[in-house]
Amino acid sequence: MRIRTLALATTAGAALLAAAALPADAVPARAQADAVPAQAREGSVTADALLAKVTSCSQISNGRYRTDENTAATVPVCDKNGAVFWKADMDIDCDGQVTAECNEDTDPWFQDQTAFPQSDGRPLNSETLPHVVVPSPSGIWDYAGAGVKGGSVAAVIYDNQVQYAVVGDTGPSKIIGEASYATARALGIDPDPATGGTGSGVTYIVFTNSRVSPIESHSAAVSLGEELAKRFLQNN
Repeated sequence: MRIRTLALATTAGAALLAAAALPADAVPARAQADAVPAQAREGSVTADALLAKVTSCSQISNGRYRTDENTAATVPVCDKNGAVFWKADMDIDCDGQVTAECNEDTDPWFQDQTAFPQSDGRPLNSETLPHVVVPSPSGIWDYAGAGVKGGSVAAVIYDNQVQYAVVGDTGPSKIIGEASYATARALGIDPDPATGGTGSGVTYIVFTNSRVSPIESHSAAVSLGEELAKRFLQNN
């Protein structure tokens, strides 16, 4: 959940326009690859089925979150049987291990750590691991008190797709709506940490009292996520 300045946004926009004016063979390979992201194809539980269970909100947060620094606080955290959820935007988290896509050159806000590390003690790899970001504890809401922890499983829903992820990082205490480069890319959202993301339309369902071990195993997240999603549909 990065706080972007107008100057940075303007510079990024100019860079994108310049790239668009170049012939295809002059655009860097990374930009060409990002233009056609892999789509999420995980599990048998559908986006429609999950969304049908989160049409109303039993608010458990003591207030509401902003989606960006300069927006109004409009997003509550809501309670369901076996999960919490919120509906927001998606900013791109590229923090953690230094990779070709996530580093100080590609991400103006890059940090070489994540709140929850891998089983070997290293930070998560945001380029390859689907994970979501929860707000740091505050008077608005404390995720730990709701049964959410590092490695908890989340179903991230966008454009009729479901992507399973883990809770992998924490962000600003008053802003919500962020996920890793890998999560965005799998959902067809521009994963560029400086200019990407989407302004709305993302639903985050985090299954409470769940935990993937090791946290870096996406296959384990998919397996547990599918099991918990089916239970969620049965119990709500």
